[in-house]
Amino acid sequence: MHIPVLQKEVLEYLSPKPNENFIDATIGEGGHTLGILRKNKPKGKVLGIEIDPQMYQRLKTQMKKFLKRLILVNDSYVNLKEIVKRYRFKANGILFDLGMSSWHIEESGRGFTFQKDERLDMRYDPKNYLTAEKIVNRYKKREIERILREYGGERFAKRIAKKICERRKIEPIKTTFQLKEIIKRAFPRKYKWGRIHYATRTFQALRIAVNNELENLRKALPQAFEILEPKGKLVVISFHSGEDKIVKEFLKEKAKEGNLQILTKKPVRPTPQEIKVNPRSRSARLRAGIKTF
Repeated sequence: MHIPVLQKEVLEYLSPKPNENFIDATIGEGGHTLGILRKNKPKGKVLGIEIDPQMYQRLKTQMKKFLKRLILVNDSYVNLKEIVKRYRFKANGILFDLGMSSWHIEESGRGFTFQKDERLDMRYDPKNYLTAEKIVNRYKKREIERILREYGGERFAKRIAKKICERRKIEPIKTTFQLKEIIKRAFPRKYKWGRIHYATRTFQALRIAVNNELENLRKALPQAFEILEPKGKLVVISFHSGEDKIVKEFLKEKAKEGNLQILTKKPVRPTPQEIKVNPRSRSARLRAGIKTF
């Protein structure tokens, strides 16, 4: 079951009023959007963007009764400005939830999790040429090491990259379980059973690289700020230190220019109660700002 992360806090910072319009730049399974639609009725709208065509089709069916006030778009938030122009949409608030949906992990079959034996795909958009399988089988050792270190914060990036390159000489690395076993062999014994599973950071890093997530975020935030109406709110939930850093620096830069007031001095984290109900929320960090003109 999908549980939207930091739902109460998202609504608090976006503060939807009747008849206001909002953009959910990463609508996913629609949890945050439903919360907004309850608050901005009777005539307020939400423009929901979903990059994954399968997820988009599911949403069209699941959110059928809201389609008078919900505009669904199968596209990437990196094209935010163009999408808004196409629909002549004015936004009082924009939300980015940069986490993976439960559906991608549990049902997509695209290798997002090391807990299932699936093809090493990890694409949100099937039109994307790059897959995790291509990275582990074709990239040079140094580049794999860089990806694991930069996007995953993996301390054993060099060892894992070396093991990957050794293994692919014997046979192509095609599945999540193959990769998990390689990572396990690369880890020193005493670090193998820590608080975080030994494969977590590598899988995260590959997913970020495949979908170009950090660069897309850098491109999308200025577009979001430009699109916002005066006194419009920008809310971003990140799950990775690299994402959070990009958001933090962007908000600081706009505040320094006098164009934005930061609403969150420190990132807002989920409560222990929320983490207990939804363990995937544990690394979530929410930052928010309001456009001052």
